[in-house]
Amino acid sequence: MNRRRFLRDLLSGAAALACTPALLRAATGNDVAAGFAAGLQRHPWMAGWKNMDADSLAPTAATVRGRWPKGLAGTLYRNGPARFERDGFRYAHWFDGDGMVHAWHVDERGVSHRARMVATPKYTREQAAGRFLYPAAGTTIPDARAIRNNDDANVANTSVAVIGGRLLALWEGGSAFELEPDSLATRGPVTWREDLALAPFSAHPLRDRDGSWWNFGSISLLGGSGLLIWHLGADGRLLGATQLATEQHGYLHSFAMTDRHLILMLMPFRFSESGAFFERMHFAPDLPCRVAVVPKSAPDTVRWFDVDFAAVYHFGDAFERGGEIHVRAVRHTDPAGASSPMGATMRGEREPAPTSGQLRTLRLDLRSGRARWQTHADHVMEFPLFDPRTPGDRGARLYAPTAVTPDVPYFNAVMSFDPERDHRRVHRYGDRVMAEEHVFVPRPGSRKPGQGWLVGTLLDADRGRSGLAVLDAEHVDDGPLAEAWLPYTFPLGFHGTFAG
Repeated sequence: MNRRRFLRDLLSGAAALACTPALLRAATGNDVAAGFAAGLQRHPWMAGWKNMDADSLAPTAATVRGRWPKGLAGTLYRNGPARFERDGFRYAHWFDGDGMVHAWHVDERGVSHRARMVATPKYTREQAAGRFLYPAAGTTIPDARAIRNNDDANVANTSVAVIGGRLLALWEGGSAFELEPDSLATRGPVTWREDLALAPFSAHPLRDRDGSWWNFGSISLLGGSGLLIWHLGADGRLLGATQLATEQHGYLHSFAMTDRHLILMLMPFRFSESGAFFERMHFAPDLPCRVAVVPKSAPDTVRWFDVDFAAVYHFGDAFERGGEIHVRAVRHTDPAGASSPMGATMRGEREPAPTSGQLRTLRLDLRSGRARWQTHADHVMEFPLFDPRTPGDRGARLYAPTAVTPDVPYFNAVMSFDPERDHRRVHRYGDRVMAEEHVFVPRPGSRKPGQGWLVGTLLDADRGRSGLAVLDAEHVDDGPLAEAWLPYTFPLGFHGTFAG
């Protein structure tokens, strides 16, 4: 990798963000805070987007209903934005909140929960100042300080991973932050190599069959250009870091991989002159998405495909068959809404139940160079996961939150879905219980894909409780084997991982 070129691109991106005219513009965060407070009084389900004042939540035993499965033991770690307000100012964008990591420890004796804010430099400095100091991804901050590097704005609020035995809190545009696995205390940013300090390490690393990990970092999020491809060993040591050049602005939140290739889809966008990143960024549906297919054996090479525009945050599985790569993706039909999900809720306003977010398969013909979208049944869904033991030449069964009601415009069910057979099983938790991502956990000693459990989190704001549910992945429609409930609520998060 050309170290000088990479550092030039990275630092020029940070400088572009720091000098944006948006930082001089008046903000409306006080109006947002007042509007949300009023909305929360009218609609208890908005607790999913409330502000967390506490720096941590002490270990608490949950009340378990049902019987916890024998053999399911470990910790579900989850991450999500939780600090949305300071000094009467509220972020207007869901992605802006500082991250809080949760640990649900489960075994045959019971379930316990604890949580702690990730002590990034941004968070600790703003705690001391009592106000927001630095630019945010989707909200203009009044009198914001110029950032010196991307970690000055790092909120570590998107996902978690356990790599080489280290628990990492992840964001899109900055360093991974290591946490102590039991107390969740922040140990600090991870540097895999000195010349890669502060380099973006995105929120969705993927574990390969050999135990190694792949990830990307998008320099364009900071105003620069290019992608950084990371490869880490099973022990967490750096195996390689390669920069790929990109010819145009392209946004990506996650990626997919087969046994042989990485697939990265860049959504085209244009920048307006002022505003925070998501205020300035406007997806360009008149342009095709650029899809990079990168061989794992030669990550410094790339083959590009063009495909009709789609707004995609999350991918499911990917596989290769008959000279084609098949990639499952959740495609949103409203590009503006995709760049600011739950935007009305963040302001305390009701919004309609989502109708966007259907599964599609991106098919890349390696012989002809053509790319196209394949449609499936229009089930509303997001955050698809699967059993990674599925063979690399066939599609996996996906597990995802689904089904929304007008009363609560968020997911209230979980489903297992086989796209190739258009077969699904669904469990609804109730019209006013919100369901988050459900992680697949293999049953100990099993080998057949799909033999395991789904472990997912819930929010029942009407009863003032957050909870955890476990379902048999092969019989989702039978409902939970057990649920565990806490006597309090906290905001909804994004992504998690189960560590046995």
